[in-house]
Amino acid sequence: MTAPIEVDIEGRRVRLTNLDKVLYPSGFTKAEVVDYYARIAPIAVPHVAGRCITFRRFPDGTDADGFFEKQCAQHRPDWMQTALGPGDRRGGIHYCRIEETAAMVWAANLAAIELHAPMALANDLDTPRALVFDFDPGPDTGVSECCQVALGVAAVLDSVGLRAWCKTSGSKGMQMYVPLNTPGATHEGAANFALAVGQVMERQFAHDTSTPLGVTTVMAKDARPGKVFVDWSQNAHHKTTIAPYSL
Repeated sequence: MTAPIEVDIEGRRVRLTNLDKVLYPSGFTKAEVVDYYARIAPIAVPHVAGRCITFRRFPDGTDADGFFEKQCAQHRPDWMQTALGPGDRRGGIHYCRIEETAAMVWAANLAAIELHAPMALANDLDTPRALVFDFDPGPDTGVSECCQVALGVAAVLDSVGLRAWCKTSGSKGMQMYVPLNTPGATHEGAANFALAVGQVMERQFAHDTSTPLGVTTVMAKDARPGKVFVDWSQNAHHKTTIAPYSL
């Protein structure tokens, strides 16, 4: 393993370790992961700033089981910002906040390959800033089928004056985000709206004889073969989705 080094990032000192460690089976190393996050930070940070960020860490590489980490590490630098967010029975948890390039590089050095963000800002956890449709392809379906459903959802949103933007989910599906720029939005209201739109898609695709594709809003996995699951539950207060530009 390479010796630890310290780098200066916009006046912050960040210690980097084990940079030659392979984190992807193809040979992609931690150094390359760190380099990616350093380069993408100016674009990615605005999407995660001000939020309670959950890390999914892969210290033994992505071909091993990773783990989710909500509590910001006690050994974090003194400049690393935190925020109190949803916790457990013992109370809230202090999450890391990614507010600058140095913070993103520090997280990358922990092998926090995936960054997951909630819909709400840390200073107003009860008010989602976006509504999300999570399209999960069941067996015998894929991202192209998710795109078909997303186009149907976009048409429904357009009819009520809403716009949405899509991104891949980090796994095999895709997600669609609707900005909520008006006061009064709630997590429950967002989830109910997403469910209602998903149910509209269920009916529309069930009556569309031009395609065998089905849609479901039912959680049970045995309801998903040949269908795209519209996961409306991602709008719950405690849920997060993988952040834009996250590996």
